[in-house]
Amino acid sequence: MKRIFDIVAAAVGLIVFSPLMLVVALIVKITSPGPILFSQKRLTMGMKEFSIYKFRSMTSNEFREKNTVQIKGSSNEITPIGKFMRKTKIDELPQLWNILKGDMSFIGPRPELPRRLKYYNEKQKGIFSVRSGISSPASIVFSDEEYLMNQVDDPERFYIEQIMPYKIELNLYYIEKQGFFYDIWLIVATLLKILNKVKNENIVKYKELLNKKEKIVKLIGVEY
Repeated sequence: MKRIFDIVAAAVGLIVFSPLMLVVALIVKITSPGPILFSQKRLTMGMKEFSIYKFRSMTSNEFREKNTVQIKGSSNEITPIGKFMRKTKIDELPQLWNILKGDMSFIGPRPELPRRLKYYNEKQKGIFSVRSGISSPASIVFSDEEYLMNQVDDPERFYIEQIMPYKIELNLYYIEKQGFFYDIWLIVATLLKILNKVKNENIVKYKELLNKKEKIVKLIGVEY
């Protein structure tokens, strides 16, 4: 049922959002030199590599490919239109094609970079038992991730040591609780989160797990 929903919804989405995607593509092309789309290797179900697609939000794909560390959302490498697209998630519309192809789902753990797999233990690799997704409880809880990254001196270290392990826990929580109607709720909740109309408590019911974010945030300015 989930895969059928993904195929139908992705196909409808590509049709409905095609005018918007065309406008965004033109703006990206006009406002900065370089390709319209950004493509990068990521991991999905079974740790299979695939090429993820986004509207380019940085000055060049070459910088993104060569840069092996997490960058700040305030980086000068991000174009003005790129900052807007990232905030509104418009840059991820091309991933509807990834969903249609079967690389991704609407809901699932965000596709991981292959270089980060070395940090995973066997239990954590359990997130690759399902297709990667555009959104998930981890994505919603960390909708302010770029803001947090801007507050630390070493965003890569902060991400690897604190955010990534916690997001993996949230993704494993999703896999344990996943169901068709839970996925539908998470799609709606993702849109509501962009509008600041939903609380994290409505996404993750396990309070002890949810409270771990507060502990991570308190490390900013102290250890990072």
